[in-house]
Order: sequence, then structure tokens, then C-alpha cells
Amino acid sequence: MNSTHAHAGAPRKPRLAAEPTEEHTPAARGLGGDVFLSLFVACYNESGNIVGTLDTVVAAASKTVPSYEIVIVDDGSRDASVQEVRDYMAAHPDLPIRLLINPRNEGVANNYAEAAFRSHGEWYRMICGDNVESEETLTTIFSAIGEAELLIPYYVQHPGRKWHRRVISALYTAIVNLISGNRLHYYNGMPLTRRYYAMRWHSNSHGFGFQADLVTRLLALGATYKEVGVIGRERAGGRSHALTFRNFCSVAHSLQNILIRRVSKMLYGYC
Repeated sequence: MNSTHAHAGAPRKPRLAAEPTEEHTPAARGLGGDVFLSLFVACYNESGNIVGTLDTVVAAASKTVPSYEIVIVDDGSRDASVQEVRDYMAAHPDLPIRLLINPRNEGVANNYAEAAFRSHGEWYRMICGDNVESEETLTTIFSAIGEAELLIPYYVQHPGRKWHRRVISALYTAIVNLISGNRLHYYNGMPLTRRYYAMRWHSNSHGFGFQADLVTRLLALGATYKEVGVIGRERAGGRSHALTFRNFCSVAHSLQNILIRRVSKMLYGYC
């Protein structure tokens, strides 16, 4: 495993205070534009889950796509997540894995955009580091790449999900559909789309609400889409970070963006 360094005598790139540091495996060095699928793995206090996530992602990607890369963004974890990722990278130097370490917590939406700009693939998707998606689920999604510009997963089954999570999820989906005029099954299933779209139209929200913001914008712009039914599962350990005040604020922000965008399109013909 090697860390990136500036070449001696080369102009130093200006760095913002919160810019992440980067480490990578030998296999990730020198990747270019021939990567088919870039996978952003979001990691925040996922010790005990992150290694299983990487194993699942590697297994699914290895048998479904011609080439891939994994960009892990650790968002200021206070547990052993970073060390577990480093150990994994050291044990798998042949896998194209890069680790970005944020000096402070930036939020999953910021990390989604950051990883998109630092990736190389034609297609792009986020993977949560809590290992809630099975190999079968990821295989189903990856196998559908190319069938539409936007693949939108939704749960046909979600064993073990508590009733209040189901109610909140259904209510959120209904509100987004009402505001946007769409009729989708789900908005927080981590859509898969072209990496260019993730860079060009990424959300300025900070939490998980950014997914609905991105999906509704791409649909309003005319992107083709396909909903992909998958089976969900609950995280093996640790606490979910989805139901937090910060994410509720993000959802409110995203709903506001979606509403303004629809009104703008009605009035001006574009969004």
C-alpha cells in the first residue's frame, strides 16, 4: 500500500483545510478512463462491518462487470474503521482500492461528490459501509448496468426492518412523489448512474436526502431509468446513522430543492 505524494520540484497543489488525504493499493495506482464501474463506499464508524462490505462488493463486482474500482471515504470515524480498511488493503494489493480520510465529518452527500470527482469509471454508485446489501443484491443491480441511464433499486422484501422505519420510508417516498410528480417505489436505494451525472448534477444537500434530489433532477432532465427490485437486510452490528437530526434537516433541504425545481420547470420550461 502506498500513499500519494507530490513529485519533487513540481508545483504544490493548494489544499483546503478539510481536503481528505488519500492512500491506495498498488492496483489502484495509475487507473485511467477505462474503468467500467466506480464504487464509492461510505464509511463512518463502521468497525466490524466495513471488511464484510468490501468482501461483498468485490465478490459481486468481480463476476458482473469488466472492470471496477473502489473508493472508500472515511468520514472522520472515531473507531477502528480506518485501520481495518488499511489492513484489508495491505492483504489485497491486487484490488483497485483507494482510501480517502476526511479530517472531519463532511456528510455523505459531500463524500458522494468527492469520490465521483476522484474516480475514473463510466458508471458510478454508492455502497453503504454497514454491509446491508448482499452479494445477490449487488449482482442484480450491477447486471442491469446499461439498460438505462439511471438504475433505481427498491425493496421487494426487507426482512427484519422495524415497522417505524417502514412507515417513515413509505411516507418519505409518497412526499417525494407528490412534490416531483414521479411514481417511484423508493428514493434511498442508492441509485446507479453515469459518473458524469453525479459530478455535473450532484446535490448540495448533506445527508441521505441527496439521493432523492439527484434522482428527481435527472428524471426532470429526461434521463432514462429502470427500477430494480432487490431484497434488503438489516445491518449486522452497530447503530444506523440514518435517523439523525442532521439527516432530517437534509431531507427538508432536499424536499425544498425538489419543489423549487418542479415549479421552475413549470414556469420556465427547465430546471
